[in-house]
Order: sequence, then C-alpha cells, then structure tokens
Amino acid sequence: MWNFLPLLSLLGSVPFVSAIPNGIVIARATTASSASVSAPPVRSYQSSEPHTPFSGTPSTTGALTASSIGTGISSGGVAPDATTYPSDGKLHNAEPAPYVPAGGVGTNGSTPVYNAKSDFDYESLALALYQEWIELDLFRDGLKRFSAEDFKAAGLNAADRDLIEFMAEQEVGHATLISNILGAQAPQQCAYNYPYTNVHEFLDFCQKLTRFGEAGVYGFLAHLDSREAATLLTQSITTEARQQMIFRQFQGLFPMPVWFEVGIPQSWAWTLLAPYISSCPSNQTRLVWQNFPALRILNQPSIATAGGTSNSTGLNNTISSGTNVVKSPNGSSGSNSSSDCGATVTSDIGALSFPGRQVALQWETAGKGVGPNNSYITSTQAKTGKYVAWVSQLNVTYTPLRVVNSTGNSTGRGYTSQPDLETYQGDPAINGTMFIAITDDNPVLTPFNLSLINPHVVAGPAVYQAG
Repeated sequence: MWNFLPLLSLLGSVPFVSAIPNGIVIARATTASSASVSAPPVRSYQSSEPHTPFSGTPSTTGALTASSIGTGISSGGVAPDATTYPSDGKLHNAEPAPYVPAGGVGTNGSTPVYNAKSDFDYESLALALYQEWIELDLFRDGLKRFSAEDFKAAGLNAADRDLIEFMAEQEVGHATLISNILGAQAPQQCAYNYPYTNVHEFLDFCQKLTRFGEAGVYGFLAHLDSREAATLLTQSITTEARQQMIFRQFQGLFPMPVWFEVGIPQSWAWTLLAPYISSCPSNQTRLVWQNFPALRILNQPSIATAGGTSNSTGLNNTISSGTNVVKSPNGSSGSNSSSDCGATVTSDIGALSFPGRQVALQWETAGKGVGPNNSYITSTQAKTGKYVAWVSQLNVTYTPLRVVNSTGNSTGRGYTSQPDLETYQGDPAINGTMFIAITDDNPVLTPFNLSLINPHVVAGPAVYQAG
C-alpha cells in the first residue's frame, strides 16, 4: 500500500470534526506543529464476517413506524416566494459584510453543529451509514475471495488491488464520520451475502452498488434540515463517485458517459441494498424506508454488446435482481467482457444499449421478507403496472409496459422498449448506469421531488446498464 506523508505535519491550523456522546458534532480547531498530533479515532469494525444467507426467524418485521402515519403527500403548487427574486445580476439587499451578498443558509456566523436535526435527517444518514458499512465489507471480501491470479486474468494488477483496498479504507472514514453525526444509536456493521462468483461479477457488482449508493445520497442531500451534516456528507459522497468511476474503468467502460449524475429516493436505495444484508445485531437501529418488490432485467445490456449491434444479450443473463449483475463464467472473460475491452483509463466502445431496444422484465409481488434477518417486508401502494419509469440524469421518462403473463402469485413478466430522448441536445438521457421501475401511473416529476413517485411504484428499482 501507499505511504502518505502525514498531512497534519504540513499544515498550520487544521480544523477537524469530533463527536461528543449525545451525537452532536461540532467543529473544533487544532494547531498542528508536528506529526505527533493525534487524529480522532475511527469506528471499530469487523475484519472478517461470514457471507451466508440468513436462515433464522426474524423477531421483528416491517420498517420503523411512528405512532401516527398520514395518508400521503400530495403534489403542491409553486410556493408564493419561489419566483420573486429578480435574478438580474444586481444586489437587492444590504451586504452583511464587505464582499458578502445577503442570503444563504448558515452564513450568519453561528457555530456549526454537525448533527441530525429531524427524523428525516436521522433516517437518511442512517441509510447512508448502512451503505458505507457494506462497501467496506464488499471491497475486502472480493480481495479475500479471489486470488491475485484471478484478478490478473481479469486484467487487474497488484496496484489495482491496492486501489480497491484503499477504497475500503476510505469507507472506514465514511462510516466513522456518519456514526459521529448520528451518535450512540448509529447502525452497526452487519453480515452480508453477495451474488458474485468470479472477479468480473465482483467488479460489476461493485460498480452498480457504488452507483446506487452515490445516487441514493444525491436524492436526499439537498433536503436535509442539517446543512452542516449535508456539507460533510457532500465531501464523503464525492469520493464515492470517484469509486464508481474507477469500477467502470476496471470493467473497460467509459468512466463518465453522462452530463449529469442521477439521484434516487431513499426507499429506492434501500430496496437495492437490503437484499445483500444477511443479519444485523439484535439491537440494530431499524430504518423507516420502504422495500419495494424486486425487479429483474432478464436481458441486461453488457459490455459484450458494445456498439448496440444486438437487440438482446439473451434471457436470464443476470445473477441477481435489483443490481442485475451480468453472469460471467468462471475461468473466462465471460459475457461482460471482451478481448479489446479490458481494464483501462478510458475507452471508446460505444453504447451498450440503444433506443428501441426491447427490455425483458420479471418482477415479484409484495410480501417477501428481505434485508437484515429477513425482517423487512416488501410492499407497494400502487395498483396494476402500466409503465416503466426511466430515471437518468435530469429526466423521468415513461414507456408502456407490455405484460406477457403472470406466473402464479409470486412473479410477473413483461417487456418495454428503451426510449429515445436527450437531456440537452447531444446528451442521450438514457446512458450510463441508471435506474428503471414499474409504475401504475406516469406523474410529471423532476429531480427535487422524485420521491413522489414512490406511491406509484409496483416493483423496482432495477439498475439498467445503458452505457
């Protein structure tokens, strides 16, 4: 591993964030005159956990609920003061200080307090912590499970393995940061179970898990009541965005084929994450978010179809619903790799899918136990599925769902076609690692109010590898 020079020895006055027992975190400052200055400790974690499915009986089922639950959140109109600022490039209020314009949140000189300030804050940050814990375990599991020769066969060398290990170390810091904000009841590390069987599948799983981890935070970041916590989380999630790009490069994919990164609601992120958590400690903090029925893409695009020359990669080519990781046979480059598309800084392989491509889908019905100890139950408030929602970049687009059949009470099958649209001219909206879901309606939504889609979700989301 790399040996980094102690940053504290190079700086004078260094701010850092520390926690006190009730979970309130405030900013402090130290003067670092030498490398001997002690940094705050990291949160403890297990270096080795079993990776097997949960086989017991859950003692508690369902998401965390309050004593009173409303009937729903309706779509409102535009707030009266939302369009009053003239936006003409001039100053319209007195400056509170030289070179300082009026306005902003947290700009009045008060001391920042980095804590949760609402149930929304706590539950959102707790979800993010669940994500950090699984990433820490995931990166190290792949390094333990597969040999250096296995990675070499997949086009990755020792330095690439070191980079994955360093990403695991980053997750130690992320988990510590969020734990300090949440306090004593912060979620603990759990035991996990992963679907991959070889290095190619491991890389694909990492690429997709970091994608919905990143997108899940983008979805709630601007809505946090704690702007202080949002600032720290921004500094964490930008690192995760780089991790996702690295895993794309490890697969030979173009690192950033979109102009804008998409955000998704918390319940979407939790639906995608929960199936890979086997069990958690008995006193674990539970989450309020919904688990939707799983959605499987039966012909997930893969790097083997780069250039859009095929309408299908074949049915049943994935090893999991939700993340929809593409199968890759042991001992070969597999269906998600090709001889000229190995690990690379960048590539020009073209799109993995194309407008009009028929996408075959299979989805579960509600009522399945998932997540820690199988204690969360999938549910939906929606009626019959009519559409497939495509959530990518700045767009929410709907295509008709064609139901083929319903195989008993547990699953349904159908298909749709990939839409043809641009975010702006020259930027195909359906590209990169993005998300789809089956819905019963096609409400008009934008990135800031996307969570209003949740009552309409029949199944999903699923990660769609458009490019």
